Amino acid sequence: MNPAEIERAILAGLPGARVAVQSDDNTHFEAVVVAPQFTGKRLIQRHQMVYATLGTAVGREIHALSIQAHSPEEWAAQDGG
Repeated sequence: MNPAEIERAILAGLPGARVAVQSDDNTHFEAVVVAPQFTGKRLIQRHQMVYATLGTAVGREIHALSIQAHSPEEWAAQDGG
């Protein structure tokens, strides 16, 4: 998988999200996900939601995934939005 494929998978599972994925080797990835679905969710729940969008690719094509998961309000508050 490449960053664009991962972005599409996350967007398909979390409609309305803003997603940016980077990788130097197409096996280790860093994702920033800003999604309204994260509002009121704990960090572990947010990560589980992102992993759920990727299915069996995690642990196979995706060896490692670092996730920054924010609600839109959190993202705006840290001047990211």
